[in-house]
Amino acid sequence: MLKEFFNQETAPHATNVLVGKLGEVLVKAVGKPLDYAINWGRIWSLWPVHLETACCSVEFGAASSPRYDVERFGIIEAFGSLRQCDLIVVMGTITRKMAPRLRMVYDQMPDPKYVIAMGACAITGGLYFDSYNVLPGIDGVLPVDVYVPGCPPRPETLIQGCMLLQEKIKRMKGA
Repeated sequence: MLKEFFNQETAPHATNVLVGKLGEVLVKAVGKPLDYAINWGRIWSLWPVHLETACCSVEFGAASSPRYDVERFGIIEAFGSLRQCDLIVVMGTITRKMAPRLRMVYDQMPDPKYVIAMGACAITGGLYFDSYNVLPGIDGVLPVDVYVPGCPPRPETLIQGCMLLQEKIKRMKGA
């Protein structure tokens, strides 16, 4: 019976139907667990690039200290290449002259990439919002995933922002 089913002369369309159905079954059976496994790996191994230009960098340093320890939340202190990092944390004031460099750093990162805007300066321009050379937030330069408000935000707020980013990654569909 199987010999007749796979015989191209008697039933040429049978194999195409079988392959089509097999593809649908594999996508349904493997797709969701595979998405879950990939997103789980992304959640617990975020490699950040730090763009530190103001006082928020001290709070990021405090979050990396043993007291708060962001590594237990999956934020690895990476000192590798930009081509290895998948998270950029922008802290502080971004000027118009600095914006193209910020975009260049973002473009060098591999996909998928995530952005956290930390502090009032990165979100809205902060105290210098009415200056001619300060950007009123980085969302005009980069697509921001999570905003961490404050001036400067406490380490707990940064950790909460990282947890929000992890929830967003968890809900993502497969790449």
